[in-house]
Amino acid sequence: MAVLHLEVVTPEKVLVSREVDTVVAPGTEGEFGILPGHIPFLSGIQPGELRYEAEGKKEFLAVTEGFSEVSEDRVSVLVDAAERATDIDLERAQSALERARERLARERGAEDVDFVRAETALRRALVRIKVAEKA
Repeated sequence: MAVLHLEVVTPEKVLVSREVDTVVAPGTEGEFGILPGHIPFLSGIQPGELRYEAEGKKEFLAVTEGFSEVSEDRVSVLVDAAERATDIDLERAQSALERARERLARERGAEDVDFVRAETALRRALVRIKVAEKA
C-alpha cells in the first residue's frame, strides 16, 4: 500500500517526520485531506487540529499559522508552533482561554489591550483544549 511522508516543522524542531496513510489539516480555505497520489498543491494553514493516521492509529496535533506543501507523496507542514495532543497541558490551556476571554471582555477602546493578539490567544487556547481532549 502506498504511503505519504509527513513532516511537521516549527522554528524550534521537526515535530513529526514519518510515513503515514492519511493527513487532514486546517487550511486557510477549509480543512483538507491528503491520501497517497494526491496532486501537488500549496495551502496556508490556520490554527486548528492536524490529524494523521499511521499503522491504524490516529494522532492529533494542535497547530498555529503556517503553510503546507504537497508533492510526490510528501506532505510538508511548516507552522509557527505545534503540539501533540499528549503534550498539551489542559489546565494551562484552560487558564490561557480564561485570560483571553477576560481581555476580550474589556472595552474595545482600552489602550492596554491588544485585541488582535487576544483573539489569536483565544483561538489557540480553544484549539489546544479541543486537541488535548482527544489524547
